[in-house]
Amino acid sequence: MKKVLINISLLLSTLFVFNSCVEDDFNIGEISAPDNLSVETEVLGVSEEMPNGDGSGAVRFNASASNAMTYKFIYGDGFEEVSADGTTTHNFNENGVNDYTVTIVASGTGGASSNMTTTVTVFSNFSDPETKQLLTGGSSKTWYVAASQPAHLGVGASSGENMASPTYYAAAPFEKAASETSSCFYEAELTFSLNGEDIVYNQDNMGRTFFNVDYTSDFGGNGSEDQCLDYDTSGAKSVSLSPSTSGLQEDQTTGTVINIAGGGFMAYYIGASSYEVLSITENTMHIRAIPGTDPALAWYLKLTTAQGTQEPEEPEEEFETEFEELAWSQEFDEPLDTDIWNFEIGNGQSGWGNNELQYYTDENAEVVDGNLVITARAEDTNGFDYSSSRITTQDNFEFTYGRVEARAKLPQGAGTWAAIWMLGAIFDEVGWPATGEIDIMEFIGRDPNHVLGTLHYPGRSGGNADGGETEIENPDTEFHTYSVEWSAERIVFLMDGEVFHSYANTPDSPFNKDFFLILNLAMGGNLGGEVAEDFQQSSMEVDYIRVYQ
Repeated sequence: MKKVLINISLLLSTLFVFNSCVEDDFNIGEISAPDNLSVETEVLGVSEEMPNGDGSGAVRFNASASNAMTYKFIYGDGFEEVSADGTTTHNFNENGVNDYTVTIVASGTGGASSNMTTTVTVFSNFSDPETKQLLTGGSSKTWYVAASQPAHLGVGASSGENMASPTYYAAAPFEKAASETSSCFYEAELTFSLNGEDIVYNQDNMGRTFFNVDYTSDFGGNGSEDQCLDYDTSGAKSVSLSPSTSGLQEDQTTGTVINIAGGGFMAYYIGASSYEVLSITENTMHIRAIPGTDPALAWYLKLTTAQGTQEPEEPEEEFETEFEELAWSQEFDEPLDTDIWNFEIGNGQSGWGNNELQYYTDENAEVVDGNLVITARAEDTNGFDYSSSRITTQDNFEFTYGRVEARAKLPQGAGTWAAIWMLGAIFDEVGWPATGEIDIMEFIGRDPNHVLGTLHYPGRSGGNADGGETEIENPDTEFHTYSVEWSAERIVFLMDGEVFHSYANTPDSPFNKDFFLILNLAMGGNLGGEVAEDFQQSSMEVDYIRVYQ
């Protein structure tokens, strides 16, 4: 990605226009106008060689006032921003030397506010033609929320070691479709078009906007939860691109920020109009923004050009396995061999770390007519509403590299979460995700048309895991084959012999040591979601599981 850096000549006027306004409305509580409003500014990256900045084009503002609750910055270039603590950084990106009058509005209680202005003079010449091309497709391109992807919406820290991923919360696939208060989130159509050399943005949300809880009361909502509210976002808005100043590493971001004028935003209203592009391809985009009410947080959003789904990766050529010799198998023609399989009993810590709702027993897994059948039931079990089983080969069968193949029929019903997976054998020593996790197959009943294949490792775990998905037909009535090809060079996920996700293995990854197998059927939890009210029982049936080396 080629970029032309920016040189800035910034002159801050010493004259500030300051005025204070108070509304005479005795029904809105105590009126307290902010006073002593002031602002400090800093051109980032000033050095002897670059006295006007490091080429980032960024100016940092730090406003303060007594009795201020929020600060609004109106930059004079069509962009504005709300900051809870008065600190913000803005990039002035119009090419050439331009003067901008920046207005800072400090808001207090009872509708009172104070404002001041300052003038900045800026020279900019930033360019990122690659992102512009991918964003617009060279003419016009429409993006949608990648609803079927884990962590399509998430929240994490805005600074520190883990600010590249949503470590605090990650939405499960289609999570926001379950409630009428949030279902409009997936309907937004985000279109970026070229008008000459300029980028124009138009968001069609069908007249309904998904608002963060901090803003719902401002737009007629209840102020207690995220809500879809009547708010039309149609209408063209100008877009500029600017360099990132977040401090993310080069391998964590493209280094480019999308700025939407006129208070524009993407799909979820958080009081932000600037989005850092963490990654972008022809069909996928991962972005990050800092909300207006809490600068300590960062919100993350995954977008796709296919409405409601993430397009699966296509293999470049027909897949050929490198593992042909059968090294180990379980055909389930006889009763379950407990010398190989361990039953894990209970609900674990915090629902096995996923807020799962079931209690695992040694009675919900049995061999029936040549198949291992793991059944989840709606029944009171040791204080939990559901029972099921989870079995592992830990300490009994562990291996490094090979092709694992399982033929299975999957459960049905919203809330079911079936998995055939592996954990690093040193799990008890190093913990998760340091030990590594290979999810050969995951299936969630409320999305019966897809199966997932996923890797978890340091830096890519939980809602930010490294995974893919593929479409499936009749998963609960027909057997399908789920496989993973695991070597020192690659890890490849397949369903019925077709590749849908791959990973380039490296010597530094946790995927170069012994792993053990796990089969389980969970209920609810972070990925399983809300259980259907009429759920009684459902099963995962496994015909066989084989390891080739």
